[in-house]
Formats: sequence, structure tokens, C-alpha cells
Amino acid sequence: MFRLSALDGERLPAFKAGAHLSVKTPSGQNRSYSLCSSPSENHFYELAIKKEDKGRGGSSSMVDGLKEGDLLEVIEGANYFELKQGQPRYIFVAGGIGITPILSMMHSLLHEGVENFVLHYCTREKESTPFFDLLSQEPFASHVHFHHDGGDPKRSFDFWPVFEKTSNAHIYCCGPQGLMDSVRDMTGHWPSEQVHFESFGVTPVDPSLNAEFSVKLQSSGQVIPVSAQQSILQALKQAGQQVPSSCESGTCGSCRVGLLEGEADHRDFVLMDDEFDKAIMICVSRAKSEQLVLDL
Repeated sequence: MFRLSALDGERLPAFKAGAHLSVKTPSGQNRSYSLCSSPSENHFYELAIKKEDKGRGGSSSMVDGLKEGDLLEVIEGANYFELKQGQPRYIFVAGGIGITPILSMMHSLLHEGVENFVLHYCTREKESTPFFDLLSQEPFASHVHFHHDGGDPKRSFDFWPVFEKTSNAHIYCCGPQGLMDSVRDMTGHWPSEQVHFESFGVTPVDPSLNAEFSVKLQSSGQVIPVSAQQSILQALKQAGQQVPSSCESGTCGSCRVGLLEGEADHRDFVLMDDEFDKAIMICVSRAKSEQLVLDL
């Protein structure tokens, strides 16, 4: 757990539950981590980071390279997983360290006096469950169901009884890809605008790291530039193109467009591997080549 406060002791910029913070790790890498603290507390930010020895080095650098009092360069992050306030009910699903944005959401709801939520928290065992002690006490305990499988797939929690019947609840899921795939399968009959995903294994890329490129519309030949700060969807709309969209987080599939030429940088959670060379979700995905030709 890392608690970050401003160098001058002043209040930090406000954020909404689900937001992430981009930091420059001691090793010089740029990494994004979900804020797990309460949005109502603006004197500090909290990040909970799991050290991944087989990762790209960012988590190891943070865990092993930082000590109390160190200075950390921070880029104010974005929010691709924002909690929609005022919903009739919330169903949260978290796996392992995927609890971090969900914890911030629960903090936010409780601060507003909202009690209509439940958390299904899946981990291997009690001893390695992040925030187990905190979530086992009120005001969280009455809302939380722990599921420990001991690492045995045969003991994985069956989500079908939870999602079999649709309702007016909003679902928020964050965790390993396997967990997300399971929840996605079980919620396929739910309205897409009520189901929200964020994978801690595929962290949103900070806009400052994006490259510029262009898209060409097959029907008209029009070439539209896409800056590092905007999505393909935003660039198309700015150019006057009317294209369908909904979640704008790469989870609902409504902005799917045919890909005719070029190499895409797929960042969605919808397309299967065998679709990567013929389709693209224009709300989040970008280009590895200088130009993409779209079936528009």
C-alpha cells in the first residue's frame, strides 16, 4: 500500500471512483494504477500494488524501490471505469488485486449513504486476499461475499445464479482475464450499458504515450488524422461522421467497424483473436501502422 500526498501538503485534485493514476516508477517506466482510496478524501491518494515477479518490472520497482519520504512523479490519470452514481443497485465482482477500483467505489457509495450494493470477491485463499481484514469489518462486511478456490479451477465460483435473471443493477468487474471472461459469458443477456469491465492486466495507456496516425474511409477516400489525445471515435465525430457508440470503454461492442487495411493496436475486451485483422473497436483501439483503412 502506498499513500501519496502533495509536496506542499495542500489538497490533491479531486477524482471519481474507478479512476487510475499514472506514475513514473523508480525504474523510469510509466505505469497506471487504480486509486483505491475514497474520493471524499483529498489529502492523499492510495495505491495498492501487487508485486509481479514475472511482469514488466513496474510493480517490482514500486515495491522494492520506494521508501517513505521519496518523491514520485505523477501524471493525473483518467477514468475509463467510472462508477455511475444513482443506480438502483450495484453488483461488484473482483478478483485478487482487481479489488482496488472496486474498493474506491464502495468507499464512494458508503460516503453518500448508499447501501444497495454487494461484492463477490474471488481469491485463492484467505491469507493472500488483499484488504481481507478491512472488508471483514463493518461497514463493508454485510456487503461482501468471499470466494476462495485454493487455485483449483474446479472450485471456481459459479456466477450463473448471480446473473441468471437480469435486473436494473449495474455490474462492475475487475480482475484476471479468466474471471472477466466468465462474468462476460454469464452476463451476455444483460443490457450492455449495465455491465462494466476493467482488467488490471490490461491497463489503459496514458495519452502521452500514444502516437498519432490517420484513418481512411473506404467509401469516400477521406483521410482523418487521429491525435495522441483523442480516440478514433472522437476523431470521426469531430470530422462530422455519424458512428454508433455506447460504453466508450471497449466492452459493449457497439462501435465495431470493419478493418480493411493496416495494423490495429487492439485495446478492447470484445474481439476474439481471429477477428483482429478484420475489425476494430474505434472507441479505445488505435493503430500500430501509420494508417488504417476503415469500412466506412
